[in-house]
Amino acid sequence: MPALLPQRCLAALLSAALLFSPTVALAQVPKPLLLPALGDGVDDIDLLDERRYGDWIMSHLRSDPSVLDDPLLQGYFESLWQPLFEAARRDGHLSDEMWQAYAWQTLLVRDRQVNASAWPGGYFAFNLGLISMTGQRDELASVMAHELSHVTQRHIARGVAGEAKSGVIQILGVLAAVLAASASRSSDVAYGVISATQTAAQQQQLRFSRDMEREADRVGHGILANAGFQQVGMVRMFERLDLNTRLMDNGAFPYLRSHPLTSERIGEARQRVSLAGRDAEPEGLALHSLMAARARVLMDERVESLHNAAALDQGARDAGPLPQLAARYTAALAAYQLQQRQRGDAAVAAARSFLPQVAADERAHCARLLTLLQAEGAGLNGDAPAGLRLLATLEGPPDRAQLLLQADLASKPGASAAERGAVLEALQTHLSLRSLDAPAWRRSALLWTQQLQPLRAVRAEAEAHAARGDLRGAIDRLRAGLRQTRPQGSDPIESAVLDARLRTLLRERRALLEELYPRGIPREEL
Repeated sequence: MPALLPQRCLAALLSAALLFSPTVALAQVPKPLLLPALGDGVDDIDLLDERRYGDWIMSHLRSDPSVLDDPLLQGYFESLWQPLFEAARRDGHLSDEMWQAYAWQTLLVRDRQVNASAWPGGYFAFNLGLISMTGQRDELASVMAHELSHVTQRHIARGVAGEAKSGVIQILGVLAAVLAASASRSSDVAYGVISATQTAAQQQQLRFSRDMEREADRVGHGILANAGFQQVGMVRMFERLDLNTRLMDNGAFPYLRSHPLTSERIGEARQRVSLAGRDAEPEGLALHSLMAARARVLMDERVESLHNAAALDQGARDAGPLPQLAARYTAALAAYQLQQRQRGDAAVAAARSFLPQVAADERAHCARLLTLLQAEGAGLNGDAPAGLRLLATLEGPPDRAQLLLQADLASKPGASAAERGAVLEALQTHLSLRSLDAPAWRRSALLWTQQLQPLRAVRAEAEAHAARGDLRGAIDRLRAGLRQTRPQGSDPIESAVLDARLRTLLRERRALLEELYPRGIPREEL
C-alpha cells in the first residue's frame, strides 16, 4: 500500500486513530513537521526527502511490540532479500543515487494476516502470516521482489506527487498518533501498529494504481529470475492467494485489498513463465518449511493456538518427510513456549528422524536449526546452561542468530559471569561491524548490567535507541549515565566515552531539527 497518503484521507485517518485507541487525547497528535515540500512530479521529490519521511515513521514503528525480534527469521529473510536487492542493482532498476539514499531495511511483523507493504525511503514490512502461508522460498521471494519494485520504480513518490506539503505532514502526524496508541496497548489485544495503519488505508481503498501493480509485477518478475529464484514462484503465489481468499474470505488477506489480484495479473504472470521456459527443481524446500513453521507459531502466541500447534507432535496429515519435519518443529517450539520441555525435546527427536530423507545439501543446515531450537527451548524452560552446552556442539563460527541466542541464554539465571563475559566479547566484535544492530545492543545492555558495569549498560541502551532512529531516547539515556558518573570512584574513561557520544548525538539531532523546522525549533523539541 502507499505509505504516504493523500490529504483527502486525513479525516478518515483521524477517525481511525480514535477507533484503534479511544483513550488517545488529541494533544498526543504530533505537531506537523515542516519537511521539504513535495513537488508536482516524481522528479521533483528528492530521494533524501523521501528517506526522511521513512526514517521519521520508522523511528516510531520499530518500538512497537508487534515488530518481531527473532534473529532466525530475520536471518532467513535477509538471505532471500540480498539476492533480490543485488539483482535490482545489476539490472539497472536501482541507481547508485537511490542505493545510497535509501535505507533498504525490512521489518517482520507479528501478525496472522497475510500482508506486506513498502514504505518511503526504502523500508519494507512483511507479516508473519504471509511467510507462514508460503510453500517454498520462491513464492515468498516473489512478494519481496514485487514490493522492492514498488520502491525502485518510485511508486510511493508518484502516489504523493502534487499533494500539498502540509497535508502529507499532517497525515504523517496522525500515523504517528496511531503508532503511539498501538504501542501503549497489549499486542494480544491489538493487531499492532502496522496492521492498524494498513487497515485505516484499506478502509479508504487506498492502493497503487493498476498500472503500478502491473509494472511491479513485470519488474519484480525480472528481478526474481535474475536473483536465481524460480520464476514460477510468482504464479504459484498468485494462485495460492487466489485460492485461499476464495475458500476463506474472512478479511485475513489485506494484502489483496491494497494489491488487488486480478485475472489479468495472474494471466500475465503465467505468460511470462511460459515464455521463459521450464524452471528447474525448487531449492531450499526443507529450510523454508522450517522457517514457515516458525512463523506460524510466533505469529499467534495465544495459549489456545500454542496448544493446537503442540498437538502436531503427532505428525502432519501429509505423509511426506518435509511436512512431517515441519510439523515436529512447530510442535516443539509451541511446547517449549508452553513450558513443556520434555514434550518439546521429544518433538525435536522425532524431527531428527526425518533428516535422512531431506535433500543432502540441506541436511546439515536443518540439523543445526533443530539444535538451535532445542537450545532455545532449554532457555525458555529455565535451563540456560543446557542451552549453552548445546550451542557449544555446533561447528564453525556463530552467525548472528546463534550469537544473539547465546546472549539470550547467557542473560538468564544459571549462566556464569565467565559465560556472559565471553558472549559480551563476541557481541562487541559483532557491533564494531554492525553498529546499527539494535537487538544486539539491547542484549549487550542487559549483559553489562548483570556484569555490574552500569555505565557500559547505559551506553549500550543509548546505542539501541540510536540504531532505531530514536535520538531523543538515546540522548536521555546518555544524560542519565553521566549523572551516574558524578560520585567519586566512577570510571573516567567510560564517563568520557558517554560524554563524547552525547555531544555527537546532540549535534546530529540539532541538525535534523533544523531541517525539520526551518522557521525555528519548538521549545518542547529542544
